[in-house]
Amino acid sequence: MKLTTEDKLSLLAGSAKYDVSCSSSGSENNYKTGELGCAHNSGICHSFTSDGRCVSLLKVLLTNVCIYDCAYCINRVSNDTPRTAFTPRELADLTINFYKRNYIEGLFLSSGIIKNEDHTMSLLLQTLRILRHEYRFNGYIHVKLIPGASKELIEEATLLAHRVSSNIELPSAKSLALLAPDKTKEKLLSPLKHARDITLQRSAKPISMSTQMIIGATSESDFEILKLSSSLYQKALLKRVYYSAYIAVNNHKHLPVPELSKPPLLREHRLYQADWLLRFYGFSYDEILSENQNLDIQFDPKTFWALSNLHLFPIDVNHAPQEILVRIPGIGIRGALKILQARRFKKLSFEDLVNLKISLKKARYFIIAGKDFHRSTSLYTEKIKLALIHQGSNVIQPTLFDTSIYTGEL
Repeated sequence: MKLTTEDKLSLLAGSAKYDVSCSSSGSENNYKTGELGCAHNSGICHSFTSDGRCVSLLKVLLTNVCIYDCAYCINRVSNDTPRTAFTPRELADLTINFYKRNYIEGLFLSSGIIKNEDHTMSLLLQTLRILRHEYRFNGYIHVKLIPGASKELIEEATLLAHRVSSNIELPSAKSLALLAPDKTKEKLLSPLKHARDITLQRSAKPISMSTQMIIGATSESDFEILKLSSSLYQKALLKRVYYSAYIAVNNHKHLPVPELSKPPLLREHRLYQADWLLRFYGFSYDEILSENQNLDIQFDPKTFWALSNLHLFPIDVNHAPQEILVRIPGIGIRGALKILQARRFKKLSFEDLVNLKISLKKARYFIIAGKDFHRSTSLYTEKIKLALIHQGSNVIQPTLFDTSIYTGEL
């Protein structure tokens, strides 16, 4: 039976939901006369899918046909599942029609591997060419680069998209060999290196890139995961790493048993918090964790770091520089800037901090403000832990399919 466009959309959008490595935030390009749409970092509209994800993009696969047999993937070649594909024309028309009806703000386009890598990348490119050149669509496009595709195809896709990505999937070469034998770490990172180098040749800034790592399918520690993320950030390969709690969709001898395993959602959330510390708070991965260590489930990473380094506290908020203030649990970047501004005019007390709307729920145990000293000498590590637990420091129970992208301040 021939599938309708609606049938294809239902099937291929459903197949794309496990990929969390997309976000239109942070992109910006101005409207150009004679072109359709624009992307702006303050003008993103959002909608919510039935599984709880906040999206403003048409998030879809070109096809769920795939020649790979990755053990963790619902679309692997050995699965007996309905298969279909859009033509580039169908997908471009669908995107424009949805955009004109204000259903979406842009497109996130990925695909299974059909025939071979170059053939698949060519089909994705045909879709982008129709959108950019025929429809003159200037809105946001994020395209998933195909590992193993030729450098020329990667280059053209990079120049037509606002953001590109290539999923690492698993944190180590050993795990890839075990569960995704068609993929290697080098093959998965190669498109990102090409995209970085291409854009650096044309400007001083590389294109925005992201990747996804599946958490909990294999035995790597959080230390190994954060070490890899840190390395990718330092090499300017990525703007974001997305962490995806493993959802058991297949049976495999090297994977958790579906009936017995639950997605490690709180672990995923802690990794997002630790990733935030890497990107914005000046922490290094080996400050957050020791080798082979996992993040603490009870406390957020910055609080756990502070409890492990009480010799560095209390910190006097009237004298500490910004890079030290942001390391205090409960005080984020905005709070640190408020403190720096306010202390130019007076010596700050705890009451002043409250008036600045800085939460002292956690910070009070780690700071000095004026003559106040709320961490008595008898309050040792375990007592602080108990006090924080009593105040509800062990918050957050993410819901299934919640990407838990941490946007608050630690």
